Amino acid sequence: MRKLKNSFFVLFSFLLISCSEERPYPWLEDLDDKKEYLDSGKNLMAVKFGLNPLEIKTNKESNLLIAVHGSNSKGYEWIYPLKTLDNENTLTLFFRWDDSGCPTPSFNNLNAEINQILDQNKSVNGITIMGHSYGALLVSMFAESWSNDIPVEIHAIAGPLAGISNMNSLCDYQQPRFISTNLRFYEWRTQKHLDGAFKDLDVDPQIINLQDSIVTRLPENYKGRRLGHNWSISWVADELNQR
Repeated sequence: MRKLKNSFFVLFSFLLISCSEERPYPWLEDLDDKKEYLDSGKNLMAVKFGLNPLEIKTNKESNLLIAVHGSNSKGYEWIYPLKTLDNENTLTLFFRWDDSGCPTPSFNNLNAEINQILDQNKSVNGITIMGHSYGALLVSMFAESWSNDIPVEIHAIAGPLAGISNMNSLCDYQQPRFISTNLRFYEWRTQKHLDGAFKDLDVDPQIINLQDSIVTRLPENYKGRRLGHNWSISWVADELNQR
């Protein structure tokens, strides 16, 4: 009887923990970029692997905005940028991927999911894909492979596009060599000495030589604080929002 009670207690505790870890779906309008941004970030990162719409799809949107997170992301760094850039003509989506592995399989999945949306929604006439940190490597793969007639903008933010020593060999990664038709490639580089991900490296892994790429070096400060790795997305969002 005691063993039965103990087993029941263990099962009940497991179910209680499982329920407590379940998080609400991160609809964009519910995400808080001010006081509860950390909790909103957790909700964002709790979505399933793949391309997740943060709004109800109408299949009438003319633009897609796709965010691709970096390694070990907490999610909160995306809340303000996505809320800033979203508008009534845009379907905003978040691509959750296995950043513990090589980026190529996830890139192939993202490319396939984008094409699926384009098949369903013939109103789309423009795509913006933003990749941060390790996610910038993933989105940079579109540079050579984009073959769709719909124009796309790739924004590689604080991305080590030159590659990382171990990953280059393990994942057979190669930095982009050219830019395909109907694609514009933007590099947003942080100040190396202020970026916690790069400051201790011998060379700046953000620097590559890609013809026709549009390169911007971010300033040292943003809204009165040091502009480092994670805040870089917000700075870029403000710049894009001024277009």
